[in-house]
Amino acid sequence: MDEIKRQLQFAESRRGFLKKASLGFGSIALSSMLAPSSAFGSTLFGGINGPNFPAKAKRVIYLFQSGAPSQIETFDYKPSLAKWHGKEIPPSVKGTQRNSGMVTDQSTFPLVKSIFDFKQYGQSGIWVSELFPYTAEVVDELCLINSMYTEAINHEPAVMFLQTGSQLSGRPSIGSWLSYGLGSDNQNLPNFVVLVSKGGGAQPLSSAAWGNGFLASHHQGVQFRSGKDPVLYLNNPHGVHDHDRRRALDYIKALNDQQYSLWNDPEIQSKINQYEMAYKMQSSVPEAVDTKEEPDHIYNLYGEDARIPGTYAANCLQARRLAERDVKFIQLYHMGWDQHGNLPGGIKRQAKDTDQATAGLLKDLKQRGLLEDTLVVWGGEFGRTSFSQGRLTAENYGRDHHPGCFTMWMAGAGVKKGMVYGKTDEFSYNVVENPVHVHDFQATLLHLLGIDHERLTFKHQGRRYRLTDVHGHVVKDILS
Repeated sequence: MDEIKRQLQFAESRRGFLKKASLGFGSIALSSMLAPSSAFGSTLFGGINGPNFPAKAKRVIYLFQSGAPSQIETFDYKPSLAKWHGKEIPPSVKGTQRNSGMVTDQSTFPLVKSIFDFKQYGQSGIWVSELFPYTAEVVDELCLINSMYTEAINHEPAVMFLQTGSQLSGRPSIGSWLSYGLGSDNQNLPNFVVLVSKGGGAQPLSSAAWGNGFLASHHQGVQFRSGKDPVLYLNNPHGVHDHDRRRALDYIKALNDQQYSLWNDPEIQSKINQYEMAYKMQSSVPEAVDTKEEPDHIYNLYGEDARIPGTYAANCLQARRLAERDVKFIQLYHMGWDQHGNLPGGIKRQAKDTDQATAGLLKDLKQRGLLEDTLVVWGGEFGRTSFSQGRLTAENYGRDHHPGCFTMWMAGAGVKKGMVYGKTDEFSYNVVENPVHVHDFQATLLHLLGIDHERLTFKHQGRRYRLTDVHGHVVKDILS
């Protein structure tokens, strides 16, 4: 211990010299990392010095429907497809849009209507599929965007594009950018929490979707799992008491501080941050994830699956609890929406698993006054084709990937209620009014949190990067 103290004294004198020499950049970095909510990032690392304007949203719950729900079976009502059912899609409609390699051997591309009925709901009169009776009850809370489009044709690049702004893995995810730019409102829980529904479909989901990329590692998403250990390796090993862990962390911090004073490596400060957060989470996480005290009427609101840990419904309830505790970005992933064949049966199961819990989350947030400053997002990575993939029968069909148009919705803080924005053609194949690119969506999300997407940057390998790359426009028409 004497040797550690001696080295720390040396390090302290060295820091004093650097400060006097106007070279104390390490202390600037340290202040932004250890108190991110007050520093709001650091100009040294390309961050912002606080919100650029008043934020409408304090936090985000992103309900990512991985696999890509068909817009034609969910929210983009196309009655004219009935008269085209079974007929070849016109070349003028199909145009030059890309199709995936899964239909290269297909010689015909018959259009197919949705097998499910649609009705208008709420004062807004928004058309909703019969697959979503519970969502229909809250439709007046939704801002439906039917004119989303993307550049990716396959799942992983498309997921990466929506979540990180790049089709290639390795860029920071949305939650990581927000953690870096805005810090935390709860110093005992991570800024960015990820919940993945158990089960799901065959389509894999890469953890790179919630990675920190080139940002410091303490900005990456922390996955909360079902079971007795929500965060792996968080609990003390058998025989290690809490005071022993505290002493060990103090010694480790002293050593890390010494190394930081020598090398000024910001990743060392990330390690200090992560050790301390893990220590705090030992008490905060069990309390946050324990839903046993939730009353029966709350379980009934989300559905009986909410009693089963790891289900989508349980994760929606968990998201509300994390929102109450001011976690900045809560990301849910629910897989299984990839219906290339047997779409009627597959999408019916997916809707049944998610509809009540999604609507229950909105109702629960609203009754607690949380929807006023919480932004809720629902959607997948791209859309589905209006022509059938594979054989079309009276009761069965499939739909291929389609980047040209798809549907997402937003609800809560800062967005207009009961609104449908954008329009596709009569086939739901091309956007014909108010297109919204993925980067536009990302710019709008950041705007709602008080961030100018062009100013939230990070210099890496000689270039300043941002979530929206060099693109993106805020969709002002949907802002309340």
